[in-house]
Amino acid sequence: MAVTLTSRLTGVVGDKSAKPLEQAFGMRTVDDLLRHYPRRYLELGALTTLAGLTVGERVTIMAKVVSAKNFGFGPGGRRTRSEVVVTDDTGYISLTFFNQPWRGKMPPGEVGLFSGVIEEFRGKLQLSQPQHDPVGDRLSRGVMPVYPAAAKADSLLIEKCVGTVLDVLDEVPDPLPSAVREEHGYQHLNAALESVHRPRSLAEAHAAQARLRFEEAFVIQTVLAQRRHEAAEARATARPAVAGGLRDRFVDRLPFTLTAGQQEVADQLSADLSVPHPMHRLLQGEVGSGKTVVALLAMLQVVDAGGQAALLAPTEVLAAQHHRTISAMLGDLARSGMIGGADGATRVRLLTGSMPTRSRQESMLDLVSGEAGIVVGTHALIQDKVEFADLGLLVVDEQHRFGVEQRAALVDRSDVRPHVLVMTATPIPRTVAMTVFGDLETSVLSELPAGRQPIQTTVVPVADKPAWLQRAWDRVREEVGRGRQAYVVVSRIGDSASEGVQETHSLVDLHAELAEGPLSGLRVGALHGRMSGDEKDTVMSAFAAGQLDVLVATTVIEVGVDVPNASVMVVMDAERFGISQLHQLRGRVGRGGEPGLCLLVTSADAESVAAERLRAVASTTDGFELSRLDVEMRSEGDVLGTRQSGFRSSLRLLSVVKHESVIVRARESAERVVAGDPTLAAEPALRDAAVALESSERAEYLERT
Repeated sequence: MAVTLTSRLTGVVGDKSAKPLEQAFGMRTVDDLLRHYPRRYLELGALTTLAGLTVGERVTIMAKVVSAKNFGFGPGGRRTRSEVVVTDDTGYISLTFFNQPWRGKMPPGEVGLFSGVIEEFRGKLQLSQPQHDPVGDRLSRGVMPVYPAAAKADSLLIEKCVGTVLDVLDEVPDPLPSAVREEHGYQHLNAALESVHRPRSLAEAHAAQARLRFEEAFVIQTVLAQRRHEAAEARATARPAVAGGLRDRFVDRLPFTLTAGQQEVADQLSADLSVPHPMHRLLQGEVGSGKTVVALLAMLQVVDAGGQAALLAPTEVLAAQHHRTISAMLGDLARSGMIGGADGATRVRLLTGSMPTRSRQESMLDLVSGEAGIVVGTHALIQDKVEFADLGLLVVDEQHRFGVEQRAALVDRSDVRPHVLVMTATPIPRTVAMTVFGDLETSVLSELPAGRQPIQTTVVPVADKPAWLQRAWDRVREEVGRGRQAYVVVSRIGDSASEGVQETHSLVDLHAELAEGPLSGLRVGALHGRMSGDEKDTVMSAFAAGQLDVLVATTVIEVGVDVPNASVMVVMDAERFGISQLHQLRGRVGRGGEPGLCLLVTSADAESVAAERLRAVASTTDGFELSRLDVEMRSEGDVLGTRQSGFRSSLRLLSVVKHESVIVRARESAERVVAGDPTLAAEPALRDAAVALESSERAEYLERT
């Protein structure tokens, strides 16, 4: 029987073994099993150090038998309990077996492998009902794989099934082209799978891991290289700058001079828009670096050239904020056909899901007629019934909050693609940018415009210094007394009983507590995601107009919200937020003429990782430095985020945090392969791997443009 990577496991290892593998890990095929790589290796002959074992941990240990004895219990003593004590020559752990009397006859000095969950009994560690496997002839191999395991699919079962499969596996198609393997000195996939699962030395295992890690990076970079090639071949309408148009008139009116960085990025975007191929650019901008102004210049250039621009925002609060900001910045240039509108002006429309029907219809009519040159909206823009006269530019703000299909719904509507500008205020480490956004050209705004005020960040450790919290509310009152405003941010909206959280502050409770207690007499409002669009806009407009002193809010105000008069922010339960999120939040203050103050209130233990994160945020306002710290302190899955769930599930050995050199080499090789064979016609195994990866979880790990 021919056994390939697509063969069903049941037909190779049998139903009895295949069923627990599928139940525990979702394994159905030979490929699923063979891509379940060992998480570590035991050097056979070297006993496992017992001192590092912890209660609740599922382990496979190699230890030497010290003693073994059977005890009878139950009616007539017919049932047995076998107590076996094993050692690593420095410490001891007991093993308990029930109704396996032969275990009580293990000879002292015998070395075995034991798998199970570490428990504690009468102050001592033990393994109850462990799996036992004699070392036997394994000693000749030198090392033994230890796999990520589960209760019904332990490492020993997985090792046995892998061995059965490898013994009968045919030659498998290798996604790494032979030229790439030769270039980097890598073995064929068959040999790599044999070496990673049944190595004769740690060096052999590590070499196989390196080859398979490179393969993961190479397939990802191949997909990205194909996307770059496809974009270069795609058609778009060139939108060159028009002298004396809205863009030039807007620049002439600006009450400030663009920073050197803003001017450089604006020139890059202008050049990209001027060619008949779609722009695909990622704009990273530090909090408050002026991304909106730069994006508006690009939008106006498209409008001058006869097209329309759409700004896609992740929340209604942010969409309304962008609409107000752009309308205010353009002034009479945004009031085409209206009283007081300038000659040659355009219109700026808002389109969200909760708008009144009449306002929504007016916006949609202005879009389809071309009267509106710029539209700002949420996911409502993506609906099929929303039509544009000539969509020339799509600007996606805070791109990580949108799925692939959402962006594609606008981009793929016509044969002539719009230009695409993707913006983020969360600095992205180079490794992540190369892997997740590798199909986009990147621009960076790192300097802050003149006039931006410094932000002081202080951790308020209420567990150690409870009096500091009252001082925080005193500071809020002081700022309000000076005519300023404040944000108070919480992590959740409602009561703890309904949300399953007991220790954190809710918006509902805290809003009432502050209004009646430490902030009584002040005008305290509330803003959260469950409010209707009109309610959110009313509250945000009131705060922006200075009609509220304090806004208690969830993270709906995290990005884009611009109220220059707000000078202080208090973040409650700050340990529940990530580094980048805290950096985003504090970027809402210090935007006017006064320095900003951010108070991070936490009950976290001073020695905890959470407290360390908060101290890191307080230590610097450099977002790019914080992004590096964020990567160092978070897990791989956290770095990639839920948006990259398909990508994350495809990674086995590659870490975008740790393996930058691997990613760089893979990108260079993939670029050469795709340049010579864009459709991968000569490399069917690589083509199949790329298609499979791209379809995984609907390819949410990749930007589709």
